Amino acid sequence: MNMPTLVLLAFAGWTLLILFGTVGVYRWSRILTGRATVSEWQANKPQGSDGYQRAIAAHRNCIENLPVYTALVVAIAVFQVESTTLNVLSLALLGARMAQSLVHIGFEQTEKVATWRFAFFFTQIVTMIWMGIEIVRSLP
Repeated sequence: MNMPTLVLLAFAGWTLLILFGTVGVYRWSRILTGRATVSEWQANKPQGSDGYQRAIAAHRNCIENLPVYTALVVAIAVFQVESTTLNVLSLALLGARMAQSLVHIGFEQTEKVATWRFAFFFTQIVTMIWMGIEIVRSLP
């Protein structure tokens, strides 16, 4: 298994960890203790504490980028591309993804925190674009 595929599995695992470790704990504990009903949770209605809202946003950010990275990994597999550059970029992407999530969940969103969060997001975007270019360049 190549590094981009391992990173894809780690990315998916990170997405699930955020769901089960933050969003799920808050929501399910309220439902299971009778403090909320299942129908109270509506996707288009802000609910819960500020920390819960940040966790929801961090989880949503993971879900938004996961399909794009998956498409890159599929292309790498289909075209049988092997590259040290792609390995390094995939690890950089995962590091930036995890850092963005941790900053998003762990800190109140001041201007400085939002700037760091954006920097980690932008790193992911640049990394995925660079990976796409590397894949295309490797084609015969």
